[in-house]
Amino acid sequence: MRLVVLGADGMLGHQLVESMRGRHEVHGTLRLAEGAYSGIQKFLPETVHYGIDVRDYRTVRNLLQHVRPDAVINAVGIIKQRDDARDALASLEVNSLLPHRLAATCAEIGSFLVEISTDCVFSGLCGMYAERDLPDSSDLYGRSKLLGEVVEQGCITFRTSIIGLELSTRRSLIEWFLAQPGPIKGFRKAIYSGFTTREMARIIERVLVAHPRKSGLYHVSSEPIDKFTLLCMLRDRLRRAIDIMPDDEFVCDRSLDSTRFRSEFAYTPPGWELMLDELAAQIEDRYSC
Repeated sequence: MRLVVLGADGMLGHQLVESMRGRHEVHGTLRLAEGAYSGIQKFLPETVHYGIDVRDYRTVRNLLQHVRPDAVINAVGIIKQRDDARDALASLEVNSLLPHRLAATCAEIGSFLVEISTDCVFSGLCGMYAERDLPDSSDLYGRSKLLGEVVEQGCITFRTSIIGLELSTRRSLIEWFLAQPGPIKGFRKAIYSGFTTREMARIIERVLVAHPRKSGLYHVSSEPIDKFTLLCMLRDRLRRAIDIMPDDEFVCDRSLDSTRFRSEFAYTPPGWELMLDELAAQIEDRYSC
């Protein structure tokens, strides 16, 4: 299968490349010139397309028309932790407009589009949100991602959340945690139902291979876990001497109900023990290099 991963240096994008390049023809896109990525070359696919800026959509369209992939995976997004996250124009262009532009181009060339949305389309006041529940986010990130959900024929959108290692930045939960000398807070009432990036890559490949033309919007989630427990489990696996102090002041439950996805795709999520075993091994391998 010929795949294009947009944002091949991102937290999800580079994991998609690592997981799929042995079984598929994987093309990755990067925004800057080749020299900007000299430190991460070993993580990139054999076929890399530099200078593909999603805000200059002509570069994206020309690439897709040339490569004509079986599927496009959009792993590009402006997340809350980025410096430009408060830039409404950038957020709307990347999170909202880009997926619809991709959907139109994919329809023209006969490619399938995988779009990654977020549990942040919900406020976190209730938890166990199903697809039928009304998104109620009030911030720019959640609203811009909601506008970018594509559900027409030939497109599938996953509402989910991910944790994992990064390449070019250090903004995510895991990279933040690894950089802390301690002590830190662990939020016992912050409920999470996402995945490691490695498991998310497996899910996407499973859908592309076994259900290549399934379209629509799906919640994709693991069994809910609070972030205090999650960080404690990872700390113990990494044998790190860091104090994690339980905190009950911050309350947020964006857990997703993925009953529909599990039924239609015959999927059972792995437990957190297994996912964190894998993540800990990945961290030790990465940081021992």
